[in-house]
Parts: sequence; C-alpha cells; structure tokens
Amino acid sequence: MARRRRRLFARWYPGLAASLEERGLGEWRRRLLAGLEGRVLEVGCGHGVNFPHYPGAVTELVAVEPEAHLRDLADEQAAALDRTITVIDGQAEALPVETGSFDAAVSTLVLCSVEDQDKALAEIHRVLKPGGELRCLEHVGSANRVIRAGERAFDAVFWSHAFGGCHTARDTGAAMARAGFDTGTLTPRRFPDLPFPLWVSPHLIGSARKPD
Repeated sequence: MARRRRRLFARWYPGLAASLEERGLGEWRRRLLAGLEGRVLEVGCGHGVNFPHYPGAVTELVAVEPEAHLRDLADEQAAALDRTITVIDGQAEALPVETGSFDAAVSTLVLCSVEDQDKALAEIHRVLKPGGELRCLEHVGSANRVIRAGERAFDAVFWSHAFGGCHTARDTGAAMARAGFDTGTLTPRRFPDLPFPLWVSPHLIGSARKPD
C-alpha cells in the first residue's frame, strides 16, 4: 500500500497533544495501560506520549510509527526512559513484525486516521498471540444517523485533510468485531475537554481480545 505522508501534521501535532494531556488525557492513558505485561506492540506511537505510562511488567515494547519526525521524537522519549523500547518505521496496514508474537497491542487515537481500518485491524489481530488483547482509546462516530452524516461531510471537506487523516465518523467497534476481536469489554466514554469536534464524539476505551 502506498503511504501517504503527513509531514506538516507531524510537525505541529506534538504541541497540540501536550495540551490534551494536561486536560486529562494523560490520566486516561495511564489507566488504559495499567496491568499490561510481556511483549507489547504499540501501533502509531507518534512522539512517544504513551511511553512513560507503560507498567514495569512490560518486558519489551516495540513501537511502530510511519512519520519520520515523530519517530525521531519517540526515539528521544525512549532514550530518556530506562526501558527496552524499539521504535521502528512501519504502517498499521503492513506491520513489520512476526505473526503471533505479542502479548498485547496498543492503539490510542490512531485507528481514526489509518488508511484502511480493516487491514490495520487484521494486521493487529495477526501479530497477537491467541488470547492477546488490543488496548485502545479511540474516538468513533455518533450512533445518531443524522449526526453521523454530518460527521462524514465534515471529514470529507475539512477535518481529515487538516488533521492528519483523522476521521470523526468511523465505526471502529464494528471494524474490530469484523477483524475477529471480542469487543464486549470496550466501554463508551466521553471526554468533554477535547477540542471540537472530538468533544462531542463518543470514545471507546478498554480491551478487545483475540480469541484463544
């Protein structure tokens, strides 16, 4: 799959992300990652904002990021932590890692912007061990059909172009189920301190499991 570069977004996104962490997103990351252990793959690690929140029971963290500038920042973050973290080039639709080799995978605010969500989730499913889990924090489209239509229109004319391919209207829970994940423990939440239009977007947070 041809990779779409988003260099401008990669340059200004870390500044925006820092403000979101202060509004409470950092605490949700910490809660999401609590209890992880073993070998973990992070998909779309960005500039490494999740890295400090991984518990000590994670023995190895492999982080995939397609944008060169964000990878450099993630490498700097990894170097500042006394952890085994490997940051590699790659995209979610073709993960450059072995099949069935990870105890868990992590995606936070990533599946909204991948080129092909079904392929990305199929890849995450592939690399997990049987019984492995996908820990995710993702904003999704509204359940209201009228609002969802408005989200699709907004994505088409502005939002996805300005914000690194982000889409507000995706039904990520349904895509996880299509990929073979058990999504029964995912919890819908709202985060009112996020910027428009995400403050009105429902979010899914929790764990989706690959069957044994």
